[in-house]
Amino acid sequence: MYDNLLAGVPTDLWIGGKWRKSSDGKRFDVIDPATENVITSVASATAEDAKAAVDAASEAFPAWAAKKPRERGEILRKAFELLTRDAERIAKLMTLENGKALPDSRAEVAYAAEFFRWNAEEAVRNLGQLYTAPASGARTLVHHRPAGVAVMVTPWNFPAAMATRKIGPALAAGCTLVLKPASDTPLTTLALAPILEEAGVPAGVVNILPSRSSGAVVSAMLHDPRVRVLSFTGSTEVGRKLLAEAAENIIKPAMELGGNAPFIVMDDADIDAAVDGAMVAKMRNMGEACTAANRFLVHEKVKDEFTRKFAERMKAMKVGNGLDDGITVGPLINKDGRDKVIELVEDAVKKGAKVLTGGKAPDGKGFFYPPTVLADVPESAKCLDEEIFGPVAPIQGFKTEEEAIRRANATIYGLVAYLYTRDLARGMRISEQLECGMVGLNRGLVSDPASPFGGMKQSGIGREGAHEGLMEYLQTQYISTNW
Repeated sequence: MYDNLLAGVPTDLWIGGKWRKSSDGKRFDVIDPATENVITSVASATAEDAKAAVDAASEAFPAWAAKKPRERGEILRKAFELLTRDAERIAKLMTLENGKALPDSRAEVAYAAEFFRWNAEEAVRNLGQLYTAPASGARTLVHHRPAGVAVMVTPWNFPAAMATRKIGPALAAGCTLVLKPASDTPLTTLALAPILEEAGVPAGVVNILPSRSSGAVVSAMLHDPRVRVLSFTGSTEVGRKLLAEAAENIIKPAMELGGNAPFIVMDDADIDAAVDGAMVAKMRNMGEACTAANRFLVHEKVKDEFTRKFAERMKAMKVGNGLDDGITVGPLINKDGRDKVIELVEDAVKKGAKVLTGGKAPDGKGFFYPPTVLADVPESAKCLDEEIFGPVAPIQGFKTEEEAIRRANATIYGLVAYLYTRDLARGMRISEQLECGMVGLNRGLVSDPASPFGGMKQSGIGREGAHEGLMEYLQTQYISTNW
């Protein structure tokens, strides 16, 4: 039943410019979350395969690093054009293995392609400095060199965009890489390999290793002295473990970790605009995003109006197989993900929250959960402290600006916050007090290849996108001389 969508999609390991079976011959199944059927099986990399991939990346590094920046940029520009050409095919493949509705998948492919175009332009902007040291009078020449082999670990929720957001700047900087995609969604990432090859990326520069033995595979690479950068997107819990392993070889980390985003609606907000923004901030990818609005803090004066309008919009969304026409909410990624959402909603209701819409998983096959709005959520509810990663919006009221800021910051996370107010000065004042790396001020979407994506506190280290994203794959050297 999946033959048309899987035509030409690779399912082996991409190492040194060739498709290979895993060293032990093992494979794992990829599941369609809408039907719970097996889509296909994919090779499962071993630690031995990881070494082979690092070998390939290490061998390819000198020649790739020596390429002129414009040459690397032109290859990335070609990759942008080819991914755009294949957008519909990749979007349908993504919906098949991830579950998100086709409109979401199409938007992600466009976003993913943009990382290739942006970094095609950044490749030629690796600028240095020349200055006279004030005390010694020496001339100091500062430049930025490619760091070396990068290991990348990407999540299942944005299988195209999280890959290109890392691959793009690494290639622009002159690095080679080994990418380990999430085992729930390996097909979308593997489908990028032929595109990169057609664009002109040499053999060994990009290597892709799907695996069910993720810990062993990544650990093997982190203990290889040739690996110089670790870029990880995923949970804070896993990020802590990888940081500890990276420390053993002093590998440069770039970590995009968990979030607990507050969505603040002030008493002077444009309520209709706030509801529009809430739909994007909450329901992009069914809420399965680290940037998803997790806590809705709404001023008591406008709480009833906002809650009513938001619940109406959430209730109107159509749930079903993301490949079907008119569907706006697909299934969650797997049973564990849906069960966690069920648990968090049941906990909140048990503690006094009111279900305004949704709140119950449908019967039958597929990991579906309806858009859900919870009102009067108590502080003791677990959904306020944990990432929900599903289409559930817990709403609370507040009375003062100071209270909103305090409660928004009362978390170990600091990735993103959303704020709605008609007063720009007030919005800037509050934004500067929010302990997070990004703020959507009267916007429900902050992600942009031209912006430095990343968090504060336990939401991560480093940035992706903008010029900062390129710098994660460069190391600074200076030459001190006189003439």
